[in-house]
Amino acid sequence: MKTEPWLLEPHRTKEILQRYGIRMQKKYGQNFLTDARVPEKIVRAAQITGTDLIIEIGPGIGTLTQYLCQAAGRVKAIEIDRHLLPVLEETLRDWDNVEVISGDVMKMDLRRLTDGAGGAVRVVANLPYYITTPILMKLLEEDLPIQSITVMIQKEVADRMQAKAGTPDYGALSLAVQYYAEPEIAAIVPPNCFVPRPNVDSAVIHLSRRAPEARVQVEDPGHMFRVIKAAFAQRRKTLVNAVRNAAELRRKDGMPYTREQVEQALETCGLPPNIRGEALSLEEFARLSDRLKS
Repeated sequence: MKTEPWLLEPHRTKEILQRYGIRMQKKYGQNFLTDARVPEKIVRAAQITGTDLIIEIGPGIGTLTQYLCQAAGRVKAIEIDRHLLPVLEETLRDWDNVEVISGDVMKMDLRRLTDGAGGAVRVVANLPYYITTPILMKLLEEDLPIQSITVMIQKEVADRMQAKAGTPDYGALSLAVQYYAEPEIAAIVPPNCFVPRPNVDSAVIHLSRRAPEARVQVEDPGHMFRVIKAAFAQRRKTLVNAVRNAAELRRKDGMPYTREQVEQALETCGLPPNIRGEALSLEEFARLSDRLKS
């Protein structure tokens, strides 16, 4: 059964919160939407069709969930806060294509949720700021049949995800996200669209998953990301010094690289010895990683 979303009518939201005695849990980073334009933008950015399976993380009181139920074939909503389960039972009662799952997404086998999907599998969520990066990296790194991820997150983090080499926002997060997906900011959302109001702007970002064969080719992705982490752990140092000093590389790979080895690898890649990590593209980090490994 499909019906129209109704929860964003201000008096409805307030009545639900008051009736169930809902108080925002700081430990879960809860902020509830109050502007109907925002879920509409999220659904539009996610490119949802009527055959899609949507995995929603943190439905809260069901505000965005209602719009997802209206647009998608099926919705599986994962909620960590047990106090919200009776609220969701009420707010989602008019939709028969939604399943609310109680639990922590970081501890779940998400592959089981995608079994028998039929259509495309997409993740859509209004993510808590405090755990945005761990959740997204779990979704990207695990071998899941997810076509896209569309989430509302802190704007500062979204800017870092789509940043390019040589810009102030560029860093290890930019490279990690862009290895697995193509990011695009679809909308900016001001604080007055939430209760309680956050202190910063939010952004809706859409991540189109790259197929393994479409990713930057590198011999050992794990080693490449350790080189990247080393390069940005000491951002103001040259890449030679940052990689030479990296405890992460010593711990994982069993040996530190000497200055000469790093300089030789850079020269082979056609890069100057005094270059900093923030100047290298993902493709250049992949070539450097392969040279160091060899």
